[in-house]
Amino acid sequence: MIILKTGKEIAKIAKACGIVAKTINAIKAIIAPGISTKEIDKFADAYIRSNGGTAAFKGYRGYPASVCTSVNNEIIHGIPSDRTLQEGDILGIDLGVVKDGFYGDSAVTFPVGEITPELERLLRITEESLYLGIDKARDGNRLTDISHSIQQHVEANGYSVVRAFVGHGIGRQLHEDPQIPNYGMPGLGPRLRPGMTLAIEPMVNAGGHEVVVLEDGWTAVTADGKSSAHFEHTILITPDKPEILTKSL
Repeated sequence: MIILKTGKEIAKIAKACGIVAKTINAIKAIIAPGISTKEIDKFADAYIRSNGGTAAFKGYRGYPASVCTSVNNEIIHGIPSDRTLQEGDILGIDLGVVKDGFYGDSAVTFPVGEITPELERLLRITEESLYLGIDKARDGNRLTDISHSIQQHVEANGYSVVRAFVGHGIGRQLHEDPQIPNYGMPGLGPRLRPGMTLAIEPMVNAGGHEVVVLEDGWTAVTADGKSSAHFEHTILITPDKPEILTKSL
């Protein structure tokens, strides 16, 4: 069931999303060759708590860390470890915050130092696809209008959309209805209405869309070993244009 949020609920979701955005900005400032993903996780957890929130991922369905740190060919759900980042890596940071019983969720893929033009293009196209999807999140559109716009842009640029994982509704729960695939024909699914809060999150592979989950039960990697990027925002559908709740100021 899709839950339309009240004004008071939207305000609480926006507060959680504000902490998410601030935390991602703070993480961006410390990403550099030589730092470990575990250090990033520790920093993020402390930063979230210092801003009055709680890391939403920690303990969620048994996940052992506060943020997901996915490097290079890791698509999502990479577990922080003693692995140190190297010049030329790309690092996907996915994090959620819960505050006063409401959730916010966002993801960004960052370059580590200087990266190749090919990786720069992968990150750019993935982020562009996110904003194209968000632009379709308008009152009266159908859910898969979001999905189709993402897939169209990604595939027109020679990449593939991950199909094993999807975006989602968000609010009192981290994952609510509806599921939001990043592919599909337009004009299908529920009608979008003001008060819906959605986490839209394209995951884009440089090669094929196939996914393998590692033995840790969490880390999803590309089956062909090629790089992957991930961008996500929590958004609100309004009577006018969509509002990005996790957008940095």
